[in-house]
Amino acid sequence: MAKLAGKVAVVTGASKGIGAAIAQELAKDGASVIVNYASSASGAEAVAAKIKAAGGKAKAVGADVSKPEEAKRLIGAAVSGFGRIDVLVNNAGVYEFLPLDQVTESHIDRLFDLNVKGLLFTTQAAAAAMGDQGGSIINIGSMASHSPAPGGVVYSATKGALDVITMGLATELGPKKILVNAVLPGPVDTEGTQSMDNWEQFKAMLVAQTPLGRVGQPRDIAPLVSFLASDDAGWITGQIIGAAGGLR
Repeated sequence: MAKLAGKVAVVTGASKGIGAAIAQELAKDGASVIVNYASSASGAEAVAAKIKAAGGKAKAVGADVSKPEEAKRLIGAAVSGFGRIDVLVNNAGVYEFLPLDQVTESHIDRLFDLNVKGLLFTTQAAAAAMGDQGGSIINIGSMASHSPAPGGVVYSATKGALDVITMGLATELGPKKILVNAVLPGPVDTEGTQSMDNWEQFKAMLVAQTPLGRVGQPRDIAPLVSFLASDDAGWITGQIIGAAGGLR
């Protein structure tokens, strides 16, 4: 039997990149998946279509999780569509790099609204809906919380907050049988990173510092998330797990 058979998962920011790979991996392992998107309906529908074509169950649901009511609606869609929620993957996030002298209030708000507030609102709604059976919450962070890059202080701060939230909620939600862990990718080749003006130069610098000699691919992250969502990880909570090829 597939290790996630019977489980229902919500993956935020799943229309492309790491989120899309996670949604497809969870479905491959037996979960019914809500593929969340904020702006790319076509991307999310394409991910859901791939899952269905492979014999899985999926539904694309639009919601801006930085808004509490939309976060609640997203979790409600899992319960109404598939009867329950067992797994939440907080993958939705935004990044923008600016030197300190260019940091503005709008820059700070943009990153914190989604990366921190959105994570909290969606987790709040999911934890309330999980019921007596408990569940698993997996937060997708970044190694930037450990090694902030120049110009990335605000982004790194949001990911540092994610680490602290993960540890704090693992303690708070443990008595409710809800596991909370974080996966911290290093640099990953995605549509987003490839659109960066200096991605190739930045990638070359990081590869030189990475023991395994390459940047990551979405497929490097997804199986770890699926493991943490499974019953095999039932004794793991409050952990911050790097997935970065040895990069520190």
